[in-house]
Amino acid sequence: MAAEQEAPATAREWHLAARPQGWPVPTDFAPVEAPVRRPGPGEILVRNTFLSVDPYMRGRMNDVKSYVPPFRLGEAMDGGAVGYVVASEAEGFAPGDAVLHGLGWREYATLPAQRAVKVDPAAAPLSAYLGTLGMTGLTAYAGLLAVGGLKEGDRVFVSGAAGAVGSMVGQIARLKGASLVVGSAGSAEKVTKLVDEYGFDAAFNYKDAPVREQLALAAPDGIDLYFDNVGGDHLEAAIGALGAHGRAVLCGAIAQYNETTAPAAPRNLALVIGKRLRLEGMLVGDHAALQPQFVAEVAGWLKDGSLRHEETVVDGFEHAAEAFLDLLRGANTGKMVVRLDA
Repeated sequence: MAAEQEAPATAREWHLAARPQGWPVPTDFAPVEAPVRRPGPGEILVRNTFLSVDPYMRGRMNDVKSYVPPFRLGEAMDGGAVGYVVASEAEGFAPGDAVLHGLGWREYATLPAQRAVKVDPAAAPLSAYLGTLGMTGLTAYAGLLAVGGLKEGDRVFVSGAAGAVGSMVGQIARLKGASLVVGSAGSAEKVTKLVDEYGFDAAFNYKDAPVREQLALAAPDGIDLYFDNVGGDHLEAAIGALGAHGRAVLCGAIAQYNETTAPAAPRNLALVIGKRLRLEGMLVGDHAALQPQFVAEVAGWLKDGSLRHEETVVDGFEHAAEAFLDLLRGANTGKMVVRLDA
């Protein structure tokens, strides 16, 4: 086993200081200096280099039962992270190995080696394993193909299309033979990027006019498949635009995450009956079996340049909470990651 590297006695981690009421605010988070624990038998100590901030983390700030436990008040939060092993007491892991794991929101993480996966920084930028080649990419891939059942010639609408998942959904739909790919985003700059850089056939700014009206202009013959990252009026518009036996993949509902009242839309669920629509929720954890196929295919697209990988990188561990708040406001294009000082 390679020689261990030096690790500090203490390092910073972000704690949940208060449960938000509506939109989170900076005081809901607290940076804390905590001891760095040496690894025990079967464990590794990792110096994190990139942290992931993701919309689902907002739900974990609420003290409600869900598919993943809520963050605990006064304790370190967690999430995706990549970094380098600095000390190991586990067979098969040595200092210098690059790994992906789930103890983000901290500078150093001590964890069982079985909860880490080695990654190759020579094959792709390390941060890509948090996005395009990680949970984000698998969400797009599995949601579109396994849950949505994309077929060649389908007309596809993606909400939150300039985000980490949405931008990949649109590109994969195009690569897999969709006849029309339409996206919605929250700024003119993002709309231009969707068409000019990501290859969407059409895109619109949902702030400019009702989503229903803009979607009708972009897809006058309707849509076959909707990938939902937003919920609310976007889902309502998609239900109206879907043809008979259309499908909707319900991946996220970011429009509702910070609301304190019941959503006003969708109000047209009765159309689901007559159109025989299929609306199906998805969790990426259900699709781990697709991982080898996903990595092989997406890595090939990245290598030949047919799929664009984009990130919004925020520098500095001290800005992690700010990066998360910016993510909820839609300030990112592509995957939002925090690059630690190292």
